[in-house]
Amino acid sequence: IEKPLFDVFSFKTSEWSKCWWTVGSGHCFRSHVLRIKFASSWCLCPLQAGVSPVKSLPERVKIVEVGPRDGLQNEKTIVPAEVKIRLIDMLSDAGLPVIEATSFVSPKWVPQMADQMEVMQGIHRRPGVSYPVLTPNLKGFQAAVKAGAGEVAIFGAASELFSKKNINCSIEESLQRFEEVTRAAQATGVPVRGYVSCVLGCPYEGKVSPEKVAQVAKRLYSMGCYEISLGDTIGVGTPGSMREMLGAVTKEVPVDALAVHCHDTYGQALANILIALQMGVSVVDSSVSGLGGCPYAQGASGNVATEDVVYMLQGLGIHTGVDLQKLMDAGAFICRSLNRRTNSKVAQASCKL
Repeated sequence: IEKPLFDVFSFKTSEWSKCWWTVGSGHCFRSHVLRIKFASSWCLCPLQAGVSPVKSLPERVKIVEVGPRDGLQNEKTIVPAEVKIRLIDMLSDAGLPVIEATSFVSPKWVPQMADQMEVMQGIHRRPGVSYPVLTPNLKGFQAAVKAGAGEVAIFGAASELFSKKNINCSIEESLQRFEEVTRAAQATGVPVRGYVSCVLGCPYEGKVSPEKVAQVAKRLYSMGCYEISLGDTIGVGTPGSMREMLGAVTKEVPVDALAVHCHDTYGQALANILIALQMGVSVVDSSVSGLGGCPYAQGASGNVATEDVVYMLQGLGIHTGVDLQKLMDAGAFICRSLNRRTNSKVAQASCKL
Protein backbone atom coordinates (compact mmCIF):
# COMPACT_ATOMS: atom_id res chain seq x y z
CA ILE A 1 0.00 0.00 0.00
CA GLU A 2 1.53 3.32 -1.03
CA LYS A 3 0.47 6.33 1.00
CA PRO A 4 1.82 9.78 1.98
CA LEU A 5 3.04 9.80 5.58
CA PHE A 6 4.52 13.24 6.02
CA ASP A 7 5.75 16.41 4.30
CA VAL A 8 9.39 17.09 3.49
CA PHE A 9 11.07 20.48 3.27
CA SER A 10 13.91 21.01 0.79
CA PHE A 11 16.53 23.54 1.87
CA LYS A 12 17.73 23.67 -1.72
CA THR A 13 14.42 24.56 -3.37
CA SER A 14 12.63 25.98 -0.31
CA GLU A 15 9.55 23.91 -1.12
CA TRP A 16 7.45 21.36 0.69
CA SER A 17 6.74 18.01 -1.01
CA LYS A 18 4.90 14.85 -0.08
CA CYS A 19 7.11 11.96 0.96
CA TRP A 20 5.66 8.57 0.02
CA TRP A 21 6.46 5.34 1.73
CA THR A 22 5.51 1.89 0.50
CA VAL A 23 4.11 -0.39 3.16
CA GLY A 24 3.57 -4.02 2.25
CA SER A 25 4.82 -7.59 2.44
CA GLY A 26 4.71 -7.46 6.20
CA HIS A 27 6.98 -4.40 6.44
CA CYS A 28 5.92 -1.38 8.39
CA PHE A 29 7.53 1.94 9.38
CA ARG A 30 7.73 2.27 13.16
CA SER A 31 10.07 5.22 13.85
CA HIS A 32 8.76 8.65 14.76
CA VAL A 33 11.49 10.47 12.83
CA LEU A 34 13.04 9.61 9.48
CA ARG A 35 16.29 11.13 8.23
CA ILE A 36 16.09 11.36 4.47
CA LYS A 37 18.06 12.95 1.68
CA PHE A 38 15.99 15.24 -0.49
CA ALA A 39 17.32 17.60 -3.16
CA SER A 40 20.87 17.20 -1.83
CA SER A 41 19.98 18.47 1.65
CA TRP A 42 19.56 16.47 4.84
CA CYS A 43 16.71 17.23 7.17
CA LEU A 44 14.87 15.67 10.07
CA CYS A 45 11.26 15.08 9.11
CA PRO A 46 8.81 14.60 11.98
CA LEU A 47 5.82 12.39 11.35
CA GLN A 48 3.66 14.42 13.67
CA ALA A 49 1.71 17.19 11.97
CA GLY A 50 2.54 20.74 13.01
CA VAL A 51 6.15 20.09 14.09
CA SER A 52 8.64 22.37 12.36
CA PRO A 53 11.71 20.81 10.75
CA VAL A 54 15.20 21.60 12.04
CA LYS A 55 16.76 24.46 10.11
CA SER A 56 20.08 24.02 8.36
CA LEU A 57 23.11 24.94 10.48
CA PRO A 58 25.24 27.97 9.60
CA GLU A 59 28.39 27.39 7.56
CA ARG A 60 30.37 29.80 9.73
CA VAL A 61 30.07 30.88 13.37
CA LYS A 62 31.69 33.94 14.92
CA ILE A 63 33.12 33.22 18.37
CA VAL A 64 33.17 36.18 20.76
CA GLU A 65 35.81 35.41 23.40
CA VAL A 66 34.82 36.97 26.73
CA GLY A 67 37.42 35.33 28.98
CA PRO A 68 39.69 38.35 29.62
CA ARG A 69 36.71 40.40 30.82
CA ASP A 70 33.75 38.25 31.84
CA GLY A 71 35.99 35.33 32.69
CA LEU A 72 38.32 37.23 35.02
CA GLN A 73 36.05 39.89 36.53
CA ASN A 74 34.93 37.62 39.37
CA GLU A 75 38.44 36.54 40.43
CA LYS A 76 39.04 37.53 44.03
CA THR A 77 42.82 37.73 43.59
CA ILE A 78 43.85 40.55 41.28
CA VAL A 79 45.31 39.18 38.05
CA PRO A 80 48.36 41.24 36.95
CA ALA A 81 47.89 43.35 33.84
CA GLU A 82 50.80 41.60 32.11
CA VAL A 83 49.01 38.26 32.50
CA LYS A 84 45.82 39.68 30.98
CA ILE A 85 47.80 41.18 28.11
CA ARG A 86 49.58 37.88 27.44
CA LEU A 87 46.27 36.01 27.51
CA ILE A 88 44.67 38.39 25.02
CA ASP A 89 47.69 38.14 22.71
CA MET A 90 47.57 34.32 22.82
CA LEU A 91 43.84 34.37 22.05
CA SER A 92 44.53 36.69 19.11
CA ASP A 93 47.17 34.28 17.85
CA ALA A 94 44.63 31.43 18.09
CA GLY A 95 42.48 33.13 15.47
CA LEU A 96 39.59 34.40 17.57
CA PRO A 97 37.92 37.24 15.67
CA VAL A 98 36.50 39.09 18.70
CA ILE A 99 38.11 39.30 22.14
CA GLU A 100 36.42 41.30 24.86
CA ALA A 101 39.45 42.91 26.46
CA THR A 102 38.32 44.70 29.62
CA SER A 103 35.64 46.80 31.25
CA PHE A 104 35.52 50.55 31.87
CA VAL A 105 33.55 50.35 35.09
CA SER A 106 34.37 51.90 38.43
CA PRO A 107 37.14 49.97 40.27
CA LYS A 108 34.93 50.37 43.35
CA TRP A 109 32.43 47.93 41.80
CA VAL A 110 34.79 45.62 39.89
CA PRO A 111 38.36 45.94 41.27
CA GLN A 112 39.66 43.31 38.84
CA MET A 113 39.16 45.72 35.92
CA ALA A 114 41.01 48.68 37.49
CA ASP A 115 43.93 48.21 35.07
CA GLN A 116 41.85 48.75 31.93
CA MET A 117 44.04 51.56 30.53
CA GLU A 118 47.23 49.49 30.96
CA VAL A 119 45.64 46.46 29.32
CA MET A 120 44.33 48.42 26.33
CA GLN A 121 47.69 50.05 25.77
CA GLY A 122 49.64 46.83 26.21
CA ILE A 123 47.89 44.38 23.89
CA HIS A 124 49.21 43.71 20.38
CA ARG A 125 46.25 44.35 18.12
CA ARG A 126 46.02 42.03 15.16
CA PRO A 127 44.48 43.24 11.90
CA GLY A 128 40.94 41.94 11.55
CA VAL A 129 40.52 41.24 15.27
CA SER A 130 38.06 43.30 17.33
CA TYR A 131 38.79 44.16 20.98
CA PRO A 132 35.51 45.52 22.43
CA VAL A 133 35.25 46.78 26.00
CA LEU A 134 32.32 47.03 28.37
CA THR A 135 31.04 50.55 29.13
CA PRO A 136 28.18 51.07 31.64
CA ASN A 137 27.62 54.77 30.95
CA LEU A 138 28.80 57.83 29.05
CA LYS A 139 31.75 58.39 31.38
CA GLY A 140 32.93 54.82 30.78
CA PHE A 141 32.47 55.24 27.04
CA GLN A 142 34.55 58.40 26.97
CA ALA A 143 37.34 56.73 28.95
CA ALA A 144 37.24 53.70 26.64
CA VAL A 145 37.56 55.82 23.49
CA LYS A 146 40.43 57.73 25.07
CA ALA A 147 42.16 54.39 25.70
CA GLY A 148 41.81 53.48 22.03
CA ALA A 149 38.74 51.23 22.10
CA GLY A 150 37.33 50.67 18.63
CA GLU A 151 34.14 49.01 19.83
CA VAL A 152 32.13 49.07 23.05
CA ALA A 153 29.41 47.02 24.69
CA ILE A 154 26.54 48.07 26.93
CA PHE A 155 24.83 45.68 29.30
CA GLY A 156 21.25 45.57 30.47
CA ALA A 157 19.02 42.91 31.99
CA ALA A 158 15.61 41.37 31.52
CA SER A 159 15.14 41.25 35.31
CA GLU A 160 14.41 44.35 37.38
CA LEU A 161 16.00 43.01 40.56
CA PHE A 162 19.13 41.86 38.74
CA SER A 163 19.43 45.25 37.04
CA LYS A 164 19.31 47.00 40.39
CA LYS A 165 21.87 44.62 41.90
CA ASN A 166 24.18 44.69 38.87
CA ILE A 167 24.15 48.32 37.73
CA ASN A 168 22.17 49.97 40.54
CA CYS A 169 19.22 51.16 38.47
CA SER A 170 15.97 49.94 36.94
CA ILE A 171 15.76 48.50 33.44
CA GLU A 172 14.19 51.70 32.11
CA GLU A 173 16.84 53.88 33.77
CA SER A 174 19.59 51.67 32.32
CA LEU A 175 18.16 51.99 28.82
CA GLN A 176 18.09 55.77 29.16
CA ARG A 177 21.78 55.72 30.14
CA PHE A 178 22.58 53.50 27.19
CA GLU A 179 20.91 55.92 24.78
CA GLU A 180 23.53 58.48 25.83
CA VAL A 181 26.26 55.99 25.01
CA THR A 182 24.82 54.95 21.65
CA ARG A 183 24.35 58.58 20.58
CA ALA A 184 27.96 59.38 21.46
CA ALA A 185 29.14 56.20 19.73
CA GLN A 186 27.23 57.00 16.55
CA ALA A 187 28.72 60.48 16.53
CA THR A 188 32.24 59.03 16.68
CA GLY A 189 31.65 55.99 14.48
CA VAL A 190 32.19 53.43 17.28
CA PRO A 191 30.14 50.21 16.94
CA VAL A 192 28.06 49.22 19.98
CA ARG A 193 27.13 45.71 21.05
CA GLY A 194 24.31 45.12 23.53
CA TYR A 195 24.03 42.50 26.27
CA VAL A 196 20.83 41.31 27.90
CA SER A 197 21.41 39.39 31.13
CA CYS A 198 19.16 36.79 32.78
CA VAL A 199 17.31 35.85 29.59
CA LEU A 200 16.52 32.34 30.85
CA GLY A 201 16.29 32.92 34.58
CA CYS A 202 17.24 35.29 37.40
CA PRO A 203 18.83 34.51 40.79
CA TYR A 204 16.35 36.91 42.43
CA GLU A 205 13.16 36.67 40.36
CA GLY A 206 13.32 33.11 39.05
CA LYS A 207 11.80 32.55 35.61
CA VAL A 208 12.02 35.49 33.22
CA SER A 209 9.33 36.08 30.60
CA PRO A 210 10.55 35.59 27.01
CA GLU A 211 8.44 38.60 26.06
CA LYS A 212 10.35 40.74 28.56
CA VAL A 213 13.63 39.61 27.02
CA ALA A 214 12.27 40.48 23.59
CA GLN A 215 11.26 43.97 24.73
CA VAL A 216 14.70 44.78 26.13
CA ALA A 217 16.48 43.32 23.10
CA LYS A 218 14.25 45.35 20.78
CA ARG A 219 15.05 48.58 22.66
CA LEU A 220 18.79 47.95 22.44
CA TYR A 221 18.57 47.10 18.76
CA SER A 222 16.43 50.13 17.96
CA MET A 223 18.87 52.49 19.70
CA GLY A 224 21.70 51.32 17.43
CA CYS A 225 23.30 48.16 18.83
CA TYR A 226 24.47 46.17 15.82
CA GLU A 227 24.34 42.90 17.77
CA ILE A 228 22.44 41.74 20.85
CA SER A 229 23.98 39.04 23.04
CA LEU A 230 21.38 37.08 25.01
CA GLY A 231 22.89 35.86 28.25
CA ASP A 232 21.86 32.89 30.38
CA THR A 233 23.69 34.51 33.28
CA ILE A 234 23.10 31.77 35.86
CA GLY A 235 23.07 28.84 33.46
CA VAL A 236 19.58 27.55 34.30
CA GLY A 237 18.36 27.39 30.71
CA THR A 238 17.47 24.23 28.83
CA PRO A 239 17.04 23.61 25.09
CA GLY A 240 13.30 24.03 25.62
CA SER A 241 13.52 27.41 27.33
CA MET A 242 16.19 28.57 24.87
CA ARG A 243 13.90 27.73 21.96
CA GLU A 244 10.96 29.54 23.59
CA MET A 245 13.01 32.64 24.38
CA LEU A 246 14.58 32.86 20.90
CA GLY A 247 11.15 32.37 19.36
CA ALA A 248 9.96 35.50 21.15
CA VAL A 249 13.07 37.59 20.49
CA THR A 250 13.30 36.79 16.78
CA LYS A 251 9.84 38.31 16.34
CA GLU A 252 11.36 41.66 17.36
CA VAL A 253 15.04 41.49 16.34
CA PRO A 254 16.52 39.93 13.17
CA VAL A 255 18.19 36.62 13.97
CA ASP A 256 21.40 37.67 12.23
CA ALA A 257 21.73 40.44 14.83
CA LEU A 258 21.59 37.98 17.76
CA ALA A 259 24.24 36.11 19.75
CA VAL A 260 23.95 33.68 22.66
CA HIS A 261 25.98 33.80 25.85
CA CYS A 262 25.59 30.62 27.89
CA HIS A 263 26.88 29.75 31.33
CA ASP A 264 27.24 26.05 32.06
CA THR A 265 25.96 25.81 35.64
CA TYR A 266 23.63 22.88 34.89
CA GLY A 267 25.69 21.43 32.03
CA GLN A 268 23.22 22.63 29.39
CA ALA A 269 25.32 25.23 27.58
CA LEU A 270 26.37 23.23 24.50
CA ALA A 271 22.86 21.85 24.04
CA ASN A 272 21.44 25.36 24.30
CA ILE A 273 23.97 26.67 21.78
CA LEU A 274 23.06 23.91 19.33
CA ILE A 275 19.39 24.90 19.58
CA ALA A 276 20.35 28.51 18.89
CA LEU A 277 22.35 27.46 15.82
CA GLN A 278 19.39 25.46 14.55
CA MET A 279 17.24 28.57 14.93
CA GLY A 280 19.58 30.68 12.82
CA VAL A 281 21.94 32.26 15.37
CA SER A 282 25.55 32.35 14.14
CA VAL A 283 27.37 34.24 16.92
CA VAL A 284 28.38 32.54 20.17
CA ASP A 285 30.02 34.06 23.26
CA SER A 286 32.35 31.81 25.23
CA SER A 287 35.25 31.96 27.65
CA VAL A 288 38.60 30.21 27.41
CA SER A 289 38.83 27.37 29.94
CA GLY A 290 35.26 28.09 30.99
CA LEU A 291 36.37 30.99 33.18
CA GLY A 292 33.79 33.26 34.65
CA GLY A 293 30.80 33.74 36.84
CA CYS A 294 28.99 36.86 37.90
CA PRO A 295 29.67 38.86 41.07
CA TYR A 296 25.94 39.64 41.33
CA ALA A 297 24.62 36.15 40.61
CA GLN A 298 25.56 33.73 43.39
CA GLY A 299 25.99 30.15 42.28
CA ALA A 300 26.58 31.00 38.63
CA SER A 301 29.43 28.92 37.28
CA GLY A 302 31.68 29.91 34.43
CA ASN A 303 30.81 30.57 30.84
CA VAL A 304 30.79 27.68 28.41
CA ALA A 305 34.42 26.89 27.52
CA THR A 306 35.57 28.23 24.17
CA GLU A 307 37.53 25.02 23.58
CA ASP A 308 34.37 22.94 23.95
CA VAL A 309 32.37 25.19 21.63
CA VAL A 310 35.06 25.12 18.94
CA TYR A 311 35.37 21.33 19.22
CA MET A 312 31.61 20.91 18.80
CA LEU A 313 31.48 23.29 15.85
CA GLN A 314 34.37 21.53 14.15
CA GLY A 315 32.52 18.25 14.57
CA LEU A 316 29.51 19.81 12.86
CA GLY A 317 31.65 21.00 9.96
CA ILE A 318 31.11 24.65 10.90
CA HIS A 319 33.99 27.04 10.22
CA THR A 320 35.27 29.27 13.07
CA GLY A 321 38.79 30.18 11.98
CA VAL A 322 40.06 29.20 15.44
CA ASP A 323 43.14 27.02 15.96
CA LEU A 324 42.03 24.64 18.71
CA GLN A 325 45.56 23.71 19.81
CA LYS A 326 46.61 27.35 20.21
CA LEU A 327 43.34 28.01 22.03
CA MET A 328 44.10 25.21 24.49
CA ASP A 329 47.60 26.64 24.97
CA ALA A 330 46.01 29.97 25.96
CA GLY A 331 43.72 28.12 28.35
CA ALA A 332 46.64 26.26 29.89
CA PHE A 333 48.48 29.55 30.37
CA ILE A 334 45.68 31.32 32.23
CA CYS A 335 44.90 28.27 34.36
CA ARG A 336 48.55 28.06 35.45
CA SER A 337 48.46 31.77 36.24
CA LEU A 338 45.33 31.29 38.36
CA ASN A 339 46.60 28.00 39.85
CA ARG A 340 43.43 26.13 38.95
CA ARG A 341 42.18 23.33 36.77
CA THR A 342 40.52 24.09 33.45
CA ASN A 343 36.75 23.77 33.16
CA SER A 344 37.03 22.76 29.52
CA LYS A 345 36.12 19.11 28.94
CA VAL A 346 38.11 19.14 25.71
CA ALA A 347 41.23 20.44 27.44
CA GLN A 348 40.81 17.90 30.24
CA ALA A 349 40.47 15.07 27.74
CA SER A 350 43.57 16.34 25.95
CA CYS A 351 45.49 16.26 29.25
CA LYS A 352 46.40 19.91 29.06
CA LEU A 353 45.81 20.44 32.77
